Amino acid sequence: MSDNARPSQKEAMLSGELYIADDPELAAEAQHAAVLSERFNATSAADPEARRAALAELLGELGEGVEVRPPLRVDYGYRTTIGPRTFINFGAVLLDVARITIGADVQMGPNVQLLTPTHPIDPEPRRAKWEAAQPITIGDNVWLGGGVIVCPGVTIGENTVVGAGAVVTKDLPANVVAVGNPARVIRKIGETEA
Repeated sequence: MSDNARPSQKEAMLSGELYIADDPELAAEAQHAAVLSERFNATSAADPEARRAALAELLGELGEGVEVRPPLRVDYGYRTTIGPRTFINFGAVLLDVARITIGADVQMGPNVQLLTPTHPIDPEPRRAKWEAAQPITIGDNVWLGGGVIVCPGVTIGENTVVGAGAVVTKDLPANVVAVGNPARVIRKIGETEA
């Protein structure tokens, strides 16, 4: 296979394959996102229009009525979409190497982390700086408590509540309450606590 037939590092990243993150094209995109993040994070709470404009420039899609409280950290920004009326509290980390899709009416507590990157288990490719990513999807009307960490490839179903400090390593169905590390379902919404 000739070099011309190989996908670029960006093409590999976008397709979910292993890629090198410090590739010049990707590094330039990450730097652009860092500059836009700085602009958003420096906006005044007294100027909501400027704050929204900076956020809209940073992210892939931004629904009506979204509120994100700075600081916000992203890898690329354009790989993240946020549905209408969603609230994201201080200190969110959205590592959007793969797509992050956040639904409508989602509530995210402070210091929530949505982490799409993965790294090889084998030491040699990891030492060579190879990585990949898996998308994260947060359904409509989900509530993620403060400090929740959502791992690569996870989907959380609509209306689900994830307790503060939980680490979500596997998909969670709709309409449940989950807590712990790793997060586990403790009941369906509508059931009384045991």
